[in-house]
Amino acid sequence: MRQRAKYCSHGEDSCFETSGRVLTNIYIVLRYTKKMPKELSTAEYQALAELRYRIRKFLREGDTVASETGLEPQQYLLLLMIRGIPDGQEATVSTLAERLVLKHHSVVELIDRLETHGYVRRSRSREDRRSVLVSLLPRGTRLLEQVAQHRVGELRASGAALANAIAALLKNSHALHGKKIRSIRRGKGLEKRRE
Repeated sequence: MRQRAKYCSHGEDSCFETSGRVLTNIYIVLRYTKKMPKELSTAEYQALAELRYRIRKFLREGDTVASETGLEPQQYLLLLMIRGIPDGQEATVSTLAERLVLKHHSVVELIDRLETHGYVRRSRSREDRRSVLVSLLPRGTRLLEQVAQHRVGELRASGAALANAIAALLKNSHALHGKKIRSIRRGKGLEKRRE
C-alpha cells in the first residue's frame, strides 16, 4: 500500500508535495467526469500550455542553480529526495528510485558519484540487511541547503503564476464539464468532492 506524503511547512519538497496533490486532483476530476467532451476547448489548451510552461520554467531554473553549485540536476534531486523523504519511509535505493522515477541502476550510479564526492553515505538497514539506506553527509547537506534556499525563494517569488495556471486549467475544465468542485477540509489535507 502506498503511503501518502505528509505536507510539511518548510522546504521545497513540501511545495512539490502540494503541487503533486493538486495535479492528482486535476487528474481525478478530469478522468472521472462522466460527460467528457470529444474535443478540448481553446481555453483548456491555453491553460494546459501555460501550466506546462510554468512547470518547465521552474524546473529549468532549478537545473541551472544546481549546475552553478557543481551538481548535476539529478544529483540535486537525489539529495533533495533523501532529505525530504516522507515520514514512515526510509531512504532506500528502491524508494529513491521510485520517488525520482528512475531505474534502480540509475539511482545506484547517482549514489556512487555522490558518495565519491563525500555528499552521501550508504549503510545496511538494521531490520533488513538486504536493504541499503542512503543518508546525507554534512557536505551534501550544506550543498543541498544552498540550492534549496534559492529554489524556495524562487518559488515564493513566482509560485503564484504556477498556482494561477493550475487554477485556470481547473476553472476551464469545470466550466466545460458543468460540474462544481468544492474543497472540503478533512484532517490535515484538502480533498475534492464532485457535486
